[in-house]
Amino acid sequence: MDFVLQDRLKELLHDPTVAKLAVLIVGIVAILAFARFLRNLAQRKIADDANRYRASKLVNVVSFGLVVLVVALVFSSRLGGLATAFGLAGAGLAFALQEVITSVAGWIAISAGGFFKVGDRVQLGGIKGDVIDIAVLRTTVMELGVWVDGDLYNGRIVKVANSYVFKQPVVNYSQDFPFLWDEIVIPIRYGSDLAQADRILKDVADEIVGDYGRNAASAWRHVAHKYLVESADTTPMVTMSANDNWCAFTLRYTVDYRKRRATRDQLFRRIVEGIAATGGSVRLASATSEIVGVPRLEVQVDRSQP
Repeated sequence: MDFVLQDRLKELLHDPTVAKLAVLIVGIVAILAFARFLRNLAQRKIADDANRYRASKLVNVVSFGLVVLVVALVFSSRLGGLATAFGLAGAGLAFALQEVITSVAGWIAISAGGFFKVGDRVQLGGIKGDVIDIAVLRTTVMELGVWVDGDLYNGRIVKVANSYVFKQPVVNYSQDFPFLWDEIVIPIRYGSDLAQADRILKDVADEIVGDYGRNAASAWRHVAHKYLVESADTTPMVTMSANDNWCAFTLRYTVDYRKRRATRDQLFRRIVEGIAATGGSVRLASATSEIVGVPRLEVQVDRSQP
């Protein structure tokens, strides 16, 4: 029995297929071990989060390519015979895995076409958030909003299939023009000094969002050079309209897409403080009802009843 096992072991050791498998396993293990070493080295040596992420993704892509290359080199003599079998199997797999194939194509489009990159704020398939990872099949997004007011994280991490780039619009809040136009409306009571109210809003806007307007103007010139769009005014603008209840002042301004909520808070606080400092010459309006008169009522009492 021992002689049979020894003979069988010698046959396996001299079998070219077994030798190739052994070389393949050793090669893959070596590549994966070296890739892990490089990722750990990047974690220790690279302080910037974005650069560390890119280095890790680059190591993953290169290691995957090396594994494919090793497989091709080891089994190069048999690739011709396997081509027909792979072709027949591929037709069936293409139909069964069409969503997966579309997602892979989406990943290629994202990587090569510049739809978005890690760190961009996007809206994909109804999900709004910041891109934190782009994999071959899915894009991972840190979600914003839903039950949280404003552009704040709600804590959910959402994975969206890359195939969405071919099926639905991709909204990018930060690509090329990292600013948004926003508006706030301030109701002012009739009888107030409207010219003073206008000056308060313009002064506050210049103080808080004036720099955003100037930076946005420079960014917009880049957008106008790249795309066929008309010129746009990025400086703060105050307009007034009137209705049955009050005069409505609308402040329109540009703001960094990451600071919209905080900037609105600053604007409202400074405007309220400025109006309060006028001593009543400018007053905020609210929905109120005024009774201008009560009709005279005559009441008769029958004293004969107990």
